[in-house]
Amino acid sequence: MAKRSAGLLIYRQVDGHHEVLLVHPGGPFWIKKDDGAWSIPKGLINEGEDELMAARREVKEELGVDIDGCFARLGEYKQPGGKIVIAWAVEADVCIDVKTITSNAFHIEWPPRSGTMRSFPEVDRANWFSLPQAEQKILKNQRAILTDFSLRPDPR
Repeated sequence: MAKRSAGLLIYRQVDGHHEVLLVHPGGPFWIKKDDGAWSIPKGLINEGEDELMAARREVKEELGVDIDGCFARLGEYKQPGGKIVIAWAVEADVCIDVKTITSNAFHIEWPPRSGTMRSFPEVDRANWFSLPQAEQKILKNQRAILTDFSLRPDPR
């Protein structure tokens, strides 16, 4: 069975246009990558865990804030490695200071084959982007999330 992740496309209205919040992965592999490297905050769904609750938990782990609001399921998106990402949109002009996010950490051997374990933040930064900017920044395999978001009826 394919691994399943859940995430939130957090958006806000600025001057009549949508902005979306994307996160940049931490760690040495991503440090010099920008365009095509960002993601919605997301992560693996635990066994028996409610998918939306998993998405909200992942946002808390990656940004350090709780998100509440009216969640609109956007769909399921198969990634090249077979993983399925389930995404919801939620309007939340939350007080996220993108410069001081608090993310959980992961540990890897770095440099490779050095025998030295290092800790890196799962997310090293977050930022608000217009939809055209987000198209450029987001991972290629998550662009369909932005497309589905832009095509949905606006709840206003």
